[in-house]
Amino acid sequence: MPVKIRLQRHGKKGKPYYWIVAADARAKRDGKYLEKLGAYNPNTNPATVELDVDGAVQWLQNGAQPTDTARAILSYKGAMLKNHLAGGVAKGALTEEQAEEKFNAWLQEKAGTVQAKEAGLSDAQAKAKADALAAEKAVNEARIAAAIPEVEEEETPEASENADVTKEVEDATAADTEAATEEEK
Repeated sequence: MPVKIRLQRHGKKGKPYYWIVAADARAKRDGKYLEKLGAYNPNTNPATVELDVDGAVQWLQNGAQPTDTARAILSYKGAMLKNHLAGGVAKGALTEEQAEEKFNAWLQEKAGTVQAKEAGLSDAQAKAKADALAAEKAVNEARIAAAIPEVEEEETPEASENADVTKEVEDATAADTEAATEEEK
């Protein structure tokens, strides 16, 4: 009986959610399966993958063939690497401790890259939100400026005092010019 590790679709239209299963190759896509190995949610960013790595490795060692997408997911979670290291242990190239050490080092490196991606996405999302807020403020300020009618300058008390002083100066100069013209006559 040929066994495949493949995805079984669940979820609703437009929102897929997949189970990662080991199933008979002759079974329908969403039909009977031998064992559920995990779940894959491509709707999140980054995609959420829950996988029983040891169970997947056991099926791979027993001859199960993963589909292309399932192979990519198994590789992403380290099941393919663990299977490869188990093959090295079986041949005597590595000890069990060395294989576990290599696998744990790879897991830590992978966790660091995933956290870096999540941090970059959250920073980009925060920056986009701040830019949208700044653009909205600019639009609101422009709308408020356009809505305020232009009001003519009203005289302030300082302006009226200045006007009185200039009027007195003009009156004094006018009186001086009149006096000068009368003297000439």
